[in-house]
Amino acid sequence: MPRRVIIVDDSETCAETLGIALESIQDVEIRVLRSARAARAALDEPGEVAAIITDLEMPGTNGFELIDEVRAEPRFAALPILVISGNSDPRSAERALAHGATAFFAKPYSPAAVRRKLEQLVCVPFKPLR
Repeated sequence: MPRRVIIVDDSETCAETLGIALESIQDVEIRVLRSARAARAALDEPGEVAAIITDLEMPGTNGFELIDEVRAEPRFAALPILVISGNSDPRSAERALAHGATAFFAKPYSPAAVRRKLEQLVCVPFKPLR
């Protein structure tokens, strides 16, 4: 069963672009959601969630609040959370990491860089037995 990576972004264009960049990662299923509320619900569905990639600025619950809610649950203490944001506040990266994000990418960002980071965090390289 593939592991899910949840992309949370209210911008359809941004989410779909990132989804395309990530969809060919082996054994990973990309799920695009438009709100933090939908992301929280998806975490309770059957199957492993391998990572969350979230925007910070969204209607309703923002990315900082989503990170706080996820990190409040011990079962998600090690879940990678990547933040992609166009927030112009230069302290956004520092704040996101302080809230528990694993990595931060400022818009405009390189989808290839996000993919590399995600692969580092969720893909276990094959190691033959000796």
